[in-house]
Amino acid sequence: MMRKLGLLTLAATLSVPALANAAEIDWKKVDAALGKTATVSGDVHRYGIPRSDLHVTLDGVAIKPALALGGWVAFAPMHGEAMVMGDLVLLESEITPVMTKLLDGGLDITAVHNHILRASPLTFYMHVGGHGDPEKMAAVIRSALSASKTPFEPPATTAGPAPAVDLDTAKLDQIMGVKGSAVGGVYQFAIPRRDPATESGMQVNTPLGGANGINFQPTGNGKAAITGDFLVTGNEVNPLIRSLRAGNIEVTAIHSHMLDEQPRMFFIHFWANDDALKLARNVRTALETTAIAKTQ
Repeated sequence: MMRKLGLLTLAATLSVPALANAAEIDWKKVDAALGKTATVSGDVHRYGIPRSDLHVTLDGVAIKPALALGGWVAFAPMHGEAMVMGDLVLLESEITPVMTKLLDGGLDITAVHNHILRASPLTFYMHVGGHGDPEKMAAVIRSALSASKTPFEPPATTAGPAPAVDLDTAKLDQIMGVKGSAVGGVYQFAIPRRDPATESGMQVNTPLGGANGINFQPTGNGKAAITGDFLVTGNEVNPLIRSLRAGNIEVTAIHSHMLDEQPRMFFIHFWANDDALKLARNVRTALETTAIAKTQ
């Protein structure tokens, strides 16, 4: 999804043969094919592909890449090859050329949709999946993104500390029930489900996009813009969105990200800009309508 998720290992879900196959993959070649360096959690290699080139505003808020423009792909060893899942952030004009290159390269498209409303320029999110040689799949993704303006060079930075998150993060942690992390001036939470879904025999846990992602971007005077996505089963959709609306949080999208997962999962995207602690309490209340993992 659009945001950086906290990383939990998948090692416990992989069989011994799969672990052996992980050692056979030359991940340096995968890094080179994609033009990125992975963040590694267990046997999952996750690559951030943020749209740091875009200047997107929504309701007067200049959206940081870590809030809602954080594309990514993740690879996990599977049956002697690898499984890839990911979410690419694209402008409307980039959707068809990127999709065509992905399809021509043998990868699957599992969803195309919005995350937020009223943004300028409009951004869309293309979910990709596939199985095969990870180096070849990485090369296909890199080639496909050449049809967009997605940057692969790290953005120019000035010397000095990372952007501060002007929020009471200790209280946010307490309310949310987990410890968040500051990334690019945004405070992020990843809250896994109690029983993660599986796809193609693999558990879709946090590194592969299987967690609730809640992001807070400070907007001044203790306020924050929040967005992200909740991961729910069908029977949880309406209890969750009723709770969000009761908390004056806008529901901006309801859709799938995958095709063959069990149980069937839906992703609920949202937006609000208000007192950060109030929003955290309302988000936590909404989370309690779903089967989240015990966090305290």
